[in-house]
Amino acid sequence: MQRHSSLVPLSHEHKRLLFVCRYLKKDAAPYEGFPLETQARFEYIIKVFQELMVPHIQKEEYLFEKCAGKNKAIDAMIRELQEEHLIISRMYSTLTDSNDMDAAMDVLACSLEAHIRKEEREFFELLQLELPDILDHLKLENP
Repeated sequence: MQRHSSLVPLSHEHKRLLFVCRYLKKDAAPYEGFPLETQARFEYIIKVFQELMVPHIQKEEYLFEKCAGKNKAIDAMIRELQEEHLIISRMYSTLTDSNDMDAAMDVLACSLEAHIRKEEREFFELLQLELPDILDHLKLENP
C-alpha cells in the first residue's frame, strides 16, 4: 500500500534511522565518511538522537494523540509503540554505563530497527485502512 502523504515525513525519517541502525550494528560494513571505531559511532548516535530521534518521537507522539480512542486495535498498537519508545530511550540513556559499548549499540540498533519495521509494516498500514479521515487532516511536519 502506498504511504499516505501525511505519513511520508515519518517514513523518510525512518529510512534515515534504518541507515543508523545498520551503522551501529557490530557487523557494520564500512561506509564512506563513517568511521567504525566505537567512539566515533557513539558520538554519531548521540548526534542522531539529539537532532533526529527526539523530534521524530515527538511527531509520533502527536500522531498517537490524534489517533487514540478511535479504534481498539490502533489503541493497543499505540500502547506497544509508546512502551518501545521508552525502552529504546532507556537503552540510549544507558549506553555510557555499558561495559561493552559495541554490544550495547548493537542491541539498541536491533531494537530500533524492529520498532521502525513494526511502525512501517503494521501501524502505518492499519492507520491508513482504519483512520484515513484523520490522516487527511494531519500535518506532521511541525506538530
